[in-house]
Amino acid sequence: MDTIWLEDFLAVLNEGSFSRAAERRAVSQPAFSRRIKTLEIWIGTPLFDRTTHSVKLTKAGEHFRPAAEDMLRQLNQARYDALIAAQLQSETLKLAATHVLSLTFFPVWLRKLEAQAPSPVTVQLTADHMAACEKVMLEGRAQFLLCHDHPAAATKLASNAFRSVEVGQDVLVPVTQPALLQAYGESNLPYLAYTSESGMGRILAASWAKTGRKPPADPSFSSHLASVLAAMARDGRGMAWSPLSLVTDDIEGGRLVRLRQGADDVPMAIRLFRPRARQSPAAEALWNRALKLSKVA
Repeated sequence: MDTIWLEDFLAVLNEGSFSRAAERRAVSQPAFSRRIKTLEIWIGTPLFDRTTHSVKLTKAGEHFRPAAEDMLRQLNQARYDALIAAQLQSETLKLAATHVLSLTFFPVWLRKLEAQAPSPVTVQLTADHMAACEKVMLEGRAQFLLCHDHPAAATKLASNAFRSVEVGQDVLVPVTQPALLQAYGESNLPYLAYTSESGMGRILAASWAKTGRKPPADPSFSSHLASVLAAMARDGRGMAWSPLSLVTDDIEGGRLVRLRQGADDVPMAIRLFRPRARQSPAAEALWNRALKLSKVA
């Protein structure tokens, strides 16, 4: 059986006449009538009562109509699903993430997304500092950006061209090596600073500006990487503000200690940014799973 026959059959019912149905199907009426007859031969009984001038189904035709509609609906859905599966298999999802989140948050988060609906799609992750990640997104070289966010800190993705969802929380905490704290005291510790490219530095500066606090003067070392500053703090080089997600094990293991008893902590959101324009099926599927996961969390 050819699905064209089913479409012809339903066209007659929708148009209310063989001639209009033939015109709609872009075929001559004799050829159209032959196709209807072929369907009836395949079924083994007439579907239309040809003793009247109006379109009227036989009992067999009335029984066959819902089956024909259901078959076409299922076939079209199966075809669509197959095409989407093929697109997913051949597509590469491009994500950008700040260095620290690529290490601490992304692997577990991705596993949770995949647990909702396993997908054959390939994921390509670019990890860099915040300024570089923003550039990647603005140039359209990534479909998503995973980064820390703070309401006081400006981002180049705050325009109407992008949208975002909160997918997690983190907090910037001041930390240092316990031995260094004992040697210097809390107020005299060397300061390990973020450079201007760093998203952490941007958030820290914005938070301090909002509260009227002045940043420590004359840093002894600076880097755009939170992981580098945390490593320097572990090595006894000074104190640094680090995402808690990065230094939890060091704090629990006694290699680092938190300062100020939480008074200088800076809460942050972890946000997933995307262009507002509609993306590929695989990208939209990831976004929908991220939305669902954020509601569960």
